[in-house]
Amino acid sequence: KEIQKDFPILKREIMGNRLVYLDNAATTQKPCAVIDALVDYYSNHNANVHRGIHTLSEEATELYENARNKVAAFIGASPDEIIFTKGATESLNRVAFEYGLSILKPGDKIVISNVEHHSNLVPWQVLAQKTNATLVYLEVDAEGKISLEDARNVIDSSTKIVAVTHASNVLGTIFPIKEIAQIAKKHGAIVCVDGAQAVPNIKVNMQSLGVDFYCFSGHKILGPTGIGVLWGRKALLEKIPPFEYVGGMIDTVSYDSATWAEVPYRFEAGTPNVADAIGLGAALDYVTALGMDSIREHEIMLNTVALDLLLKIKGVNILGPLNAEERTGLISFTVEGIHGHDIAAVLNSLGIAVRSGHHCAMPYHKKLNISASTRASWYIYNDAEDIKALADGIEKAKQMLG
Repeated sequence: KEIQKDFPILKREIMGNRLVYLDNAATTQKPCAVIDALVDYYSNHNANVHRGIHTLSEEATELYENARNKVAAFIGASPDEIIFTKGATESLNRVAFEYGLSILKPGDKIVISNVEHHSNLVPWQVLAQKTNATLVYLEVDAEGKISLEDARNVIDSSTKIVAVTHASNVLGTIFPIKEIAQIAKKHGAIVCVDGAQAVPNIKVNMQSLGVDFYCFSGHKILGPTGIGVLWGRKALLEKIPPFEYVGGMIDTVSYDSATWAEVPYRFEAGTPNVADAIGLGAALDYVTALGMDSIREHEIMLNTVALDLLLKIKGVNILGPLNAEERTGLISFTVEGIHGHDIAAVLNSLGIAVRSGHHCAMPYHKKLNISASTRASWYIYNDAEDIKALADGIEKAKQMLG
Protein backbone atom coordinates (compact mmCIF):
# COMPACT_ATOMS: atom_id res chain seq x y z
CA LYS A 1 0.00 0.00 0.00
CA GLU A 2 2.89 2.37 0.67
CA ILE A 3 4.39 1.63 -2.74
CA GLN A 4 1.04 2.32 -4.41
CA LYS A 5 1.19 5.89 -3.07
CA ASP A 6 4.28 6.50 -5.22
CA PHE A 7 2.31 5.92 -8.43
CA PRO A 8 -0.10 8.77 -9.21
CA ILE A 9 -1.94 6.93 -12.00
CA LEU A 10 -3.17 4.28 -9.54
CA LYS A 11 -5.52 6.90 -8.09
CA ARG A 12 -7.53 6.84 -11.32
CA GLU A 13 -10.92 5.28 -11.66
CA ILE A 14 -12.03 3.42 -14.80
CA MET A 15 -15.79 3.36 -15.48
CA GLY A 16 -16.44 4.13 -11.83
CA ASN A 17 -14.14 1.40 -10.54
CA ARG A 18 -10.69 1.65 -8.99
CA LEU A 19 -7.94 0.95 -11.50
CA VAL A 20 -6.52 -2.55 -11.18
CA TYR A 21 -3.52 -2.38 -13.46
CA LEU A 22 -2.51 -5.88 -14.62
CA ASP A 23 -0.77 -5.08 -17.91
CA ASN A 24 2.75 -4.73 -16.55
CA ALA A 25 4.33 -7.11 -19.05
CA ALA A 26 3.40 -4.55 -21.72
CA THR A 27 4.51 -1.51 -19.74
CA THR A 28 4.85 -0.59 -16.08
CA GLN A 29 3.52 2.55 -14.44
CA LYS A 30 5.94 5.29 -13.32
CA PRO A 31 6.66 6.34 -9.74
CA CYS A 32 6.96 9.99 -8.72
CA ALA A 33 10.73 9.53 -8.52
CA VAL A 34 10.90 8.91 -12.27
CA ILE A 35 8.39 11.62 -13.15
CA ASP A 36 10.25 14.09 -10.93
CA ALA A 37 13.59 13.19 -12.54
CA LEU A 38 12.17 14.04 -15.97
CA VAL A 39 10.67 17.32 -14.75
CA ASP A 40 13.91 18.26 -12.98
CA TYR A 41 15.98 17.61 -16.09
CA TYR A 42 13.79 19.72 -18.36
CA SER A 43 13.32 22.42 -15.71
CA ASN A 44 16.92 22.81 -14.58
CA HIS A 45 19.50 21.01 -16.77
CA ASN A 46 18.22 20.71 -20.36
CA ALA A 47 21.10 20.87 -22.84
CA ASN A 48 22.85 18.73 -25.41
CA VAL A 49 25.45 16.39 -23.95
CA HIS A 50 29.14 15.73 -24.65
CA ARG A 51 29.71 18.87 -26.70
CA GLY A 52 29.29 21.97 -24.58
CA ILE A 53 31.56 23.52 -21.98
CA HIS A 54 28.79 25.61 -20.45
CA THR A 55 27.24 24.66 -17.13
CA LEU A 56 23.96 23.19 -18.42
CA SER A 57 25.73 20.93 -20.91
CA GLU A 58 28.17 19.73 -18.29
CA GLU A 59 25.33 18.98 -15.88
CA ALA A 60 23.30 17.17 -18.54
CA THR A 61 26.35 15.13 -19.55
CA GLU A 62 27.01 14.13 -15.96
CA LEU A 63 23.39 13.07 -15.44
CA TYR A 64 23.35 11.11 -18.69
CA GLU A 65 26.59 9.27 -17.99
CA ASN A 66 25.50 8.61 -14.41
CA ALA A 67 22.46 6.87 -15.88
CA ARG A 68 24.78 4.69 -17.97
CA ASN A 69 26.74 3.85 -14.82
CA LYS A 70 23.54 2.90 -13.01
CA VAL A 71 22.48 0.55 -15.82
CA ALA A 72 25.91 -1.05 -15.83
CA ALA A 73 25.89 -1.60 -12.06
CA PHE A 74 22.33 -2.99 -12.19
CA ILE A 75 23.21 -5.75 -14.67
CA GLY A 76 26.79 -6.42 -13.60
CA ALA A 77 28.50 -4.84 -16.59
CA SER A 78 31.01 -2.14 -17.48
CA PRO A 79 29.67 1.31 -18.47
CA ASP A 80 31.58 1.25 -21.76
CA GLU A 81 29.53 -1.80 -22.77
CA ILE A 82 26.16 -0.03 -22.32
CA ILE A 83 24.54 1.40 -25.44
CA PHE A 84 21.33 3.39 -25.08
CA THR A 85 18.68 2.61 -27.71
CA LYS A 86 14.98 3.33 -27.96
CA GLY A 87 14.04 -0.11 -26.66
CA ALA A 88 14.65 -3.86 -26.76
CA THR A 89 13.33 -4.03 -30.34
CA GLU A 90 15.97 -1.64 -31.63
CA SER A 91 18.64 -3.38 -29.55
CA LEU A 92 17.81 -6.79 -31.02
CA ASN A 93 17.70 -5.38 -34.55
CA ARG A 94 21.11 -3.82 -34.05
CA VAL A 95 22.61 -7.14 -32.97
CA ALA A 96 21.07 -8.85 -35.98
CA PHE A 97 22.04 -6.31 -38.63
CA GLU A 98 25.24 -4.86 -37.19
CA TYR A 99 26.81 -8.05 -35.90
CA GLY A 100 24.89 -10.94 -37.47
CA LEU A 101 25.09 -9.56 -40.99
CA SER A 102 28.87 -9.31 -40.69
CA ILE A 103 29.49 -12.96 -39.72
CA LEU A 104 26.81 -15.12 -41.35
CA LYS A 105 27.31 -17.04 -44.57
CA PRO A 106 25.12 -19.51 -46.49
CA GLY A 107 24.44 -22.67 -44.51
CA ASP A 108 25.09 -21.16 -41.08
CA LYS A 109 22.44 -21.71 -38.43
CA ILE A 110 20.60 -19.17 -36.30
CA VAL A 111 18.87 -20.86 -33.37
CA ILE A 112 15.92 -19.26 -31.56
CA SER A 113 12.99 -20.63 -29.55
CA ASN A 114 9.52 -21.09 -31.00
CA VAL A 115 7.94 -18.79 -28.40
CA GLU A 116 9.95 -15.64 -29.18
CA HIS A 117 8.42 -12.18 -29.24
CA HIS A 118 8.28 -10.95 -32.85
CA SER A 119 11.15 -8.57 -32.01
CA ASN A 120 13.42 -11.59 -31.52
CA LEU A 121 12.00 -13.51 -34.46
CA VAL A 122 11.42 -11.26 -37.46
CA PRO A 123 14.92 -9.67 -37.52
CA TRP A 124 16.47 -13.13 -37.61
CA GLN A 125 14.03 -14.24 -40.34
CA VAL A 126 15.05 -11.28 -42.48
CA LEU A 127 18.73 -11.82 -41.71
CA ALA A 128 18.48 -15.50 -42.66
CA GLN A 129 16.91 -14.51 -45.97
CA LYS A 130 19.61 -11.93 -46.65
CA THR A 131 22.50 -14.29 -45.87
CA ASN A 132 21.01 -17.66 -46.91
CA ALA A 133 21.49 -18.84 -43.34
CA THR A 134 19.05 -21.32 -41.79
CA LEU A 135 16.69 -20.41 -38.97
CA VAL A 136 16.18 -23.32 -36.56
CA TYR A 137 13.83 -23.46 -33.59
CA LEU A 138 14.18 -24.80 -30.06
CA GLU A 139 10.82 -26.30 -29.18
CA VAL A 140 9.06 -25.29 -25.99
CA ASP A 141 7.45 -28.38 -24.44
CA ALA A 142 3.92 -28.83 -23.08
CA GLU A 143 4.98 -27.39 -19.71
CA GLY A 144 6.35 -24.26 -21.36
CA LYS A 145 10.00 -25.19 -20.92
CA ILE A 146 13.03 -25.56 -23.20
CA SER A 147 14.73 -28.92 -22.88
CA LEU A 148 18.50 -28.68 -22.54
CA GLU A 149 18.70 -32.04 -24.29
CA ASP A 150 16.87 -30.52 -27.25
CA ALA A 151 19.27 -27.56 -27.13
CA ARG A 152 22.24 -29.95 -27.30
CA ASN A 153 20.72 -31.65 -30.33
CA VAL A 154 19.86 -28.44 -32.18
CA ILE A 155 22.95 -26.30 -31.43
CA ASP A 156 25.94 -27.67 -33.34
CA SER A 157 29.12 -26.62 -35.12
CA SER A 158 27.18 -24.86 -37.89
CA THR A 159 25.38 -22.65 -35.34
CA LYS A 160 26.74 -19.12 -35.35
CA ILE A 161 24.06 -17.29 -33.34
CA VAL A 162 21.70 -18.39 -30.57
CA ALA A 163 19.03 -15.76 -29.83
CA VAL A 164 16.64 -16.66 -27.01
CA THR A 165 14.36 -14.81 -24.64
CA HIS A 166 15.33 -14.93 -20.96
CA ALA A 167 11.66 -14.99 -19.92
CA SER A 168 8.65 -15.52 -22.17
CA ASN A 169 6.14 -12.70 -22.49
CA VAL A 170 3.44 -15.31 -23.22
CA LEU A 171 4.23 -18.20 -20.89
CA GLY A 172 6.07 -16.40 -18.13
CA THR A 173 8.67 -19.17 -18.23
CA ILE A 174 12.17 -18.24 -17.08
CA PHE A 175 14.48 -20.13 -19.42
CA PRO A 176 17.89 -21.60 -18.45
CA ILE A 177 19.95 -19.01 -20.32
CA LYS A 178 23.21 -19.76 -18.54
CA GLU A 179 23.04 -23.44 -19.48
CA ILE A 180 21.96 -22.69 -23.06
CA ALA A 181 24.90 -20.27 -23.36
CA GLN A 182 27.30 -22.97 -22.15
CA ILE A 183 26.04 -25.32 -24.87
CA ALA A 184 26.38 -22.60 -27.49
CA LYS A 185 29.91 -21.70 -26.40
CA LYS A 186 31.07 -25.28 -26.89
CA HIS A 187 30.35 -24.75 -30.59
CA GLY A 188 31.70 -21.21 -30.77
CA ALA A 189 28.28 -19.58 -31.21
CA ILE A 190 27.41 -16.06 -30.11
CA VAL A 191 24.48 -15.75 -27.68
CA CYS A 192 22.00 -12.85 -27.84
CA VAL A 193 19.28 -12.58 -25.17
CA ASP A 194 15.98 -10.72 -25.15
CA GLY A 195 15.83 -9.69 -21.50
CA ALA A 196 12.79 -7.40 -21.68
CA GLN A 197 10.68 -9.59 -19.38
CA ALA A 198 13.52 -10.77 -17.16
CA VAL A 199 15.27 -7.57 -16.06
CA PRO A 200 12.26 -6.17 -14.15
CA ASN A 201 11.65 -9.43 -12.31
CA ILE A 202 14.85 -11.32 -11.56
CA LYS A 203 18.46 -10.48 -10.86
CA VAL A 204 20.58 -10.57 -13.99
CA ASN A 205 24.35 -10.41 -14.15
CA MET A 206 26.25 -10.31 -17.40
CA GLN A 207 29.36 -11.87 -15.90
CA SER A 208 27.60 -14.97 -14.60
CA LEU A 209 25.18 -15.52 -17.51
CA GLY A 210 27.98 -16.03 -20.03
CA VAL A 211 26.12 -14.44 -22.95
CA ASP A 212 27.42 -11.96 -25.54
CA PHE A 213 24.55 -9.51 -26.09
CA TYR A 214 21.66 -8.65 -23.77
CA CYS A 215 18.73 -6.35 -24.61
CA PHE A 216 15.95 -4.78 -22.58
CA SER A 217 13.50 -1.85 -22.42
CA GLY A 218 13.28 0.81 -19.72
CA HIS A 219 9.49 1.13 -19.73
CA LYS A 220 9.04 -2.42 -18.40
CA ILE A 221 11.00 -1.59 -15.25
CA LEU A 222 9.27 1.66 -14.21
CA GLY A 223 11.31 3.79 -16.63
CA PRO A 224 10.11 6.04 -19.46
CA THR A 225 9.12 4.78 -22.89
CA GLY A 226 11.58 5.36 -25.71
CA ILE A 227 14.71 4.24 -23.84
CA GLY A 228 16.32 0.81 -23.99
CA VAL A 229 19.64 -0.87 -23.49
CA LEU A 230 21.93 -2.97 -25.62
CA TRP A 231 24.71 -4.58 -23.61
CA GLY A 232 27.48 -6.28 -25.55
CA ARG A 233 30.91 -7.63 -24.75
CA LYS A 234 33.35 -4.85 -25.50
CA ALA A 235 35.58 -7.08 -27.62
CA LEU A 236 32.61 -7.78 -29.89
CA LEU A 237 31.33 -4.20 -29.92
CA GLU A 238 34.73 -3.00 -31.11
CA LYS A 239 34.41 -5.23 -34.17
CA ILE A 240 30.98 -3.96 -35.20
CA PRO A 241 30.59 -1.11 -37.71
CA PRO A 242 28.30 1.77 -36.70
CA PHE A 243 24.65 1.54 -37.60
CA GLU A 244 24.05 5.30 -37.91
CA TYR A 245 26.46 8.09 -38.64
CA VAL A 246 27.44 11.54 -37.38
CA GLY A 247 26.60 13.44 -34.25
CA GLY A 248 28.46 12.25 -31.19
CA MET A 249 29.68 9.04 -32.82
CA ILE A 250 32.59 10.58 -34.74
CA ASP A 251 36.20 11.09 -33.73
CA THR A 252 37.56 12.96 -36.73
CA VAL A 253 36.08 14.10 -40.05
CA SER A 254 37.82 15.26 -43.22
CA TYR A 255 36.42 15.90 -46.69
CA ASP A 256 37.46 12.39 -47.69
CA SER A 257 36.84 10.20 -44.65
CA ALA A 258 35.87 9.94 -41.00
CA THR A 259 36.88 7.92 -37.96
CA TRP A 260 34.65 6.79 -35.12
CA ALA A 261 34.55 7.50 -31.42
CA GLU A 262 35.26 4.81 -28.86
CA VAL A 263 32.66 2.26 -27.77
CA PRO A 264 29.89 2.87 -26.73
CA TYR A 265 29.62 6.38 -28.20
CA ARG A 266 30.14 5.23 -31.78
CA PHE A 267 26.73 3.56 -31.54
CA GLU A 268 24.87 6.62 -30.24
CA ALA A 269 24.70 8.92 -33.27
CA GLY A 270 22.99 12.28 -33.03
CA THR A 271 21.43 13.79 -29.94
CA PRO A 272 20.70 10.93 -27.53
CA ASN A 273 17.52 10.50 -25.51
CA VAL A 274 19.03 12.26 -22.52
CA ALA A 275 15.90 12.81 -20.45
CA ASP A 276 14.60 9.26 -20.69
CA ALA A 277 18.03 7.79 -19.93
CA ILE A 278 18.03 9.88 -16.74
CA GLY A 279 14.49 8.65 -16.04
CA LEU A 280 15.66 5.06 -16.46
CA GLY A 281 18.44 5.73 -13.98
CA ALA A 282 15.86 6.99 -11.48
CA ALA A 283 13.74 3.86 -12.05
CA LEU A 284 16.71 1.60 -11.36
CA ASP A 285 17.42 3.56 -8.17
CA TYR A 286 13.82 2.91 -7.13
CA VAL A 287 13.82 -0.85 -7.68
CA THR A 288 17.33 -1.15 -6.21
CA ALA A 289 16.10 0.52 -3.01
CA LEU A 290 13.27 -2.03 -2.81
CA GLY A 291 15.66 -4.89 -3.57
CA MET A 292 15.34 -7.32 -6.45
CA ASP A 293 15.10 -10.24 -4.02
CA SER A 294 12.09 -8.62 -2.37
CA ILE A 295 10.51 -7.87 -5.75
CA ARG A 296 10.94 -11.48 -6.80
CA GLU A 297 9.55 -12.78 -3.49
CA HIS A 298 6.47 -10.56 -3.88
CA GLU A 299 6.02 -11.72 -7.47
CA ILE A 300 6.16 -15.40 -6.50
CA MET A 301 3.57 -14.76 -3.78
CA LEU A 302 1.21 -13.19 -6.33
CA ASN A 303 1.90 -16.02 -8.77
CA THR A 304 0.89 -18.50 -6.08
CA VAL A 305 -2.36 -16.65 -5.35
CA ALA A 306 -3.17 -16.30 -9.07
CA LEU A 307 -2.50 -19.93 -9.94
CA ASP A 308 -4.61 -21.09 -7.01
CA LEU A 309 -7.58 -18.87 -7.89
CA LEU A 310 -7.52 -19.25 -11.68
CA LEU A 311 -7.11 -23.02 -11.65
CA LYS A 312 -10.36 -23.25 -9.66
CA ILE A 313 -12.32 -21.50 -12.41
CA LYS A 314 -13.97 -24.03 -14.70
CA GLY A 315 -12.96 -23.65 -18.34
CA VAL A 316 -9.79 -21.63 -17.67
CA ASN A 317 -6.63 -23.01 -19.27
CA ILE A 318 -3.31 -21.53 -18.16
CA LEU A 319 -0.40 -21.41 -20.60
CA GLY A 320 3.07 -22.21 -19.30
CA PRO A 321 4.38 -23.78 -16.08
CA LEU A 322 2.10 -24.20 -13.07
CA ASN A 323 4.93 -23.69 -10.60
CA ALA A 324 4.93 -20.14 -9.20
CA GLU A 325 8.74 -20.06 -9.00
CA GLU A 326 9.29 -21.03 -12.63
CA ARG A 327 7.58 -17.98 -14.13
CA THR A 328 7.69 -14.21 -13.96
CA GLY A 329 4.65 -12.28 -12.75
CA LEU A 330 2.29 -13.01 -15.60
CA ILE A 331 -0.29 -15.56 -16.59
CA SER A 332 -1.72 -15.97 -20.08
CA PHE A 333 -4.92 -17.97 -20.19
CA THR A 334 -7.90 -18.92 -22.31
CA VAL A 335 -11.49 -19.41 -21.24
CA GLU A 336 -13.39 -22.17 -22.99
CA GLY A 337 -15.92 -20.80 -25.45
CA ILE A 338 -15.05 -17.11 -24.93
CA HIS A 339 -12.67 -15.02 -27.05
CA GLY A 340 -9.79 -13.35 -25.23
CA HIS A 341 -10.80 -9.88 -26.45
CA ASP A 342 -14.25 -10.33 -24.90
CA ILE A 343 -12.72 -11.35 -21.59
CA ALA A 344 -10.48 -8.26 -21.67
CA ALA A 345 -13.44 -6.00 -22.51
CA VAL A 346 -15.49 -7.24 -19.56
CA LEU A 347 -12.51 -6.88 -17.24
CA ASN A 348 -11.96 -3.33 -18.48
CA SER A 349 -15.56 -2.47 -17.61
CA LEU A 350 -14.63 -3.45 -14.06
CA GLY A 351 -11.52 -1.26 -14.07
CA ILE A 352 -9.15 -4.18 -14.62
CA ALA A 353 -6.48 -3.62 -17.29
CA VAL A 354 -5.19 -6.78 -18.98
CA ARG A 355 -4.00 -7.56 -22.50
CA SER A 356 -5.48 -9.91 -25.08
CA GLY A 357 -4.35 -11.17 -28.48
CA HIS A 358 -1.17 -12.88 -29.68
CA HIS A 359 1.16 -10.79 -27.47
CA CYS A 360 3.52 -10.43 -30.45
CA ALA A 361 3.91 -14.21 -30.58
CA MET A 362 1.55 -15.08 -33.42
CA PRO A 363 3.34 -18.25 -34.61
CA TYR A 364 3.21 -19.78 -31.13
CA HIS A 365 -0.49 -19.04 -30.73
CA LYS A 366 -1.13 -20.60 -34.14
CA LYS A 367 0.89 -23.64 -33.08
CA LEU A 368 -1.40 -24.03 -30.07
CA ASN A 369 -4.45 -23.37 -32.29
CA ILE A 370 -5.44 -20.42 -30.10
CA SER A 371 -6.99 -17.37 -31.75
CA ALA A 372 -6.05 -15.18 -28.77
CA SER A 373 -5.12 -15.49 -25.12
CA THR A 374 -5.68 -13.08 -22.26
CA ARG A 375 -2.63 -12.02 -20.26
CA ALA A 376 -2.65 -10.61 -16.74
CA SER A 377 0.68 -9.40 -15.35
CA TRP A 378 1.56 -7.86 -11.99
CA TYR A 379 4.35 -5.89 -10.43
CA ILE A 380 5.45 -4.23 -7.20
CA TYR A 381 2.28 -2.14 -6.67
CA ASN A 382 -0.12 -5.05 -7.12
CA ASP A 383 -1.45 -7.12 -4.24
CA ALA A 384 -3.57 -10.19 -3.56
CA GLU A 385 -6.69 -8.01 -3.67
CA ASP A 386 -5.91 -7.23 -7.32
CA ILE A 387 -5.57 -10.93 -8.14
CA LYS A 388 -8.88 -11.64 -6.41
CA ALA A 389 -10.51 -8.88 -8.50
CA LEU A 390 -9.12 -10.56 -11.63
CA ALA A 391 -10.56 -13.95 -10.68
CA ASP A 392 -13.93 -12.43 -9.83
CA GLY A 393 -13.89 -10.54 -13.12
CA ILE A 394 -13.26 -13.72 -15.09
CA GLU A 395 -16.20 -15.37 -13.31
CA LYS A 396 -18.41 -12.39 -14.22
CA ALA A 397 -17.26 -12.58 -17.86
CA LYS A 398 -18.22 -16.26 -17.91
CA GLN A 399 -21.67 -15.43 -16.58
CA MET A 400 -22.17 -12.67 -19.17
CA LEU A 401 -20.63 -14.40 -22.21
CA GLY A 402 -20.62 -18.12 -21.53
